Amino acid sequence: MAPQGRPRGRFAKHSGLFQNVGIAARLNTDRALLYHATMNWQSQLYSIPGVLLGLTVHECCHALCAWKLGDSTAKERGRITLNPLKHIDIIGFLFIVFAGFGWAKPVQFNPERLRHPRRDKALIAAAGPLSNFVLGLVLTLALKGLILNRAGVHNAAVEAIILGIYYAAFINFGLFVFNLIPIPPLDGSHIVFSGLNLAPATEYRIMRIGTPLLFIIIIIQNRSGITILPIGEIVQAIVALLL
Repeated sequence: MAPQGRPRGRFAKHSGLFQNVGIAARLNTDRALLYHATMNWQSQLYSIPGVLLGLTVHECCHALCAWKLGDSTAKERGRITLNPLKHIDIIGFLFIVFAGFGWAKPVQFNPERLRHPRRDKALIAAAGPLSNFVLGLVLTLALKGLILNRAGVHNAAVEAIILGIYYAAFINFGLFVFNLIPIPPLDGSHIVFSGLNLAPATEYRIMRIGTPLLFIIIIIQNRSGITILPIGEIVQAIVALLL
């Protein structure tokens, strides 16, 4: 599933941290641009490439990891690909863009084919979120490089590229944090279950209540304004630290 929350542009890094005052000024200018862009309807448009990229890489890495660990189920179903059409669930995709959370098509694997089932299930689960972290890191560094080297160029095309990369980075860090929450059906729950080595019946009962519980938490957080899952705050802190 994908994370709740959208970038809100809180960047408070002091310009004194930069030796070059001009660099600091460019960063501050572009951070202001990122902040204001998140406050209008265009945020949905700018988020689409990041959502497609993040979900595709996430699910592809689940499938690739399962194949490397001995199970070819996902490979046989064509899931080791960067073609978004193989991974995107249209309803889940629309939920992500307009509601801030959603899902992709799950990658299926056969535990009996794995060489070390208990360990390998955790590795397969972790592969998706970790791929999003790496992708978010690469995108953030690319964003910083673009900002630092734009040499005073300010036009709509450059600003659109900056915003697109920013949203893609934010979304991928969000996928990383959100999917590590140990609530079924998120990847974090599979990692925890592998460590606990629960009886199949017990794990099944927990899995049954996980999805409704997760939706209830998200609805309560959206309706009440109470932060239960601070996904956005954690992601903002990561991006601000890297920028």
